[in-house]
Amino acid sequence: MTQPLRHPERHGYGEYLTWPQDQRYELIDGVAYAMAAAPVRRHQRLVLEIARQIADALEDGPCEVNVAPFDVRLPDGDEADEAIATVVQPDLVVVCDPVKLDDLGCRGAPDWIIEVLSPTSAGQDQVRKLALYERHGVREYWLAHPSDRIVTVYRLEGGSYGRPLVSEMEGLLASSACPQVEIDWRRVIKGLP
Repeated sequence: MTQPLRHPERHGYGEYLTWPQDQRYELIDGVAYAMAAAPVRRHQRLVLEIARQIADALEDGPCEVNVAPFDVRLPDGDEADEAIATVVQPDLVVVCDPVKLDDLGCRGAPDWIIEVLSPTSAGQDQVRKLALYERHGVREYWLAHPSDRIVTVYRLEGGSYGRPLVSEMEGLLASSACPQVEIDWRRVIKGLP
């Protein structure tokens, strides 16, 4: 799990924007978590292929896919951007409401978030971010486990994620947030060790 900054105070997006660009952080409820160095090549290949399939399926539609680093600001209410205490950089983000998109990234809950798990971030993604995305109303959250070749899918129903769908990375898997998207896992894992 990534380690929080050692500062006792809480941070906001305004302060986050002033931090050096050579180290990336995420803010979760005002606590800054240092992100690991660049992911390994296998991680990046998975992100690229999943993003390619999503982008192809969403072409000419209202939804847009973005890859990290891409700031997702999750306000608790109508606070100004500078005061937002939660800013994350998921591996893949799909947003279908263009009003949520601006030059800084996304403000508000994306429709669909995908994280490719890494040893340094798996705990953060599976515990802290899962609760965060549920609380903020992210409609669908996928966790891709490249070493185990499984994917865990959480879908928001009645305000909570409930029991996840866990499947092997084989065949096709459709998104409920973007039903026009079906991920072909054969293409995603092709060439992986």
